[in-house]
Amino acid sequence: MKDDKQFEKDSSASDSSADSVDEYLQALGNEDAREIRYYSQEQPFSADEMTRLVNEERLNELLAQSDAFLSNLSGEINDFDEDY
Repeated sequence: MKDDKQFEKDSSASDSSADSVDEYLQALGNEDAREIRYYSQEQPFSADEMTRLVNEERLNELLAQSDAFLSNLSGEINDFDEDY
């Protein structure tokens, strides 16, 4: 009798754990679906909008810096190859 009550208690506890896991997994799936739905609604910028948003002077500075960095890196790699 006591064992039956303990078994019922254990069974309900395991069902509860399984239900919790199932609910958690469903919540994760819903979150993924919500994120996909959110990103699918993004609108790309038009050329005019990009022109207004981008600071062209700053962009050119950054491009020049990256070109200088890559040029320097290429030189260092060439020097490394010559040493060995």
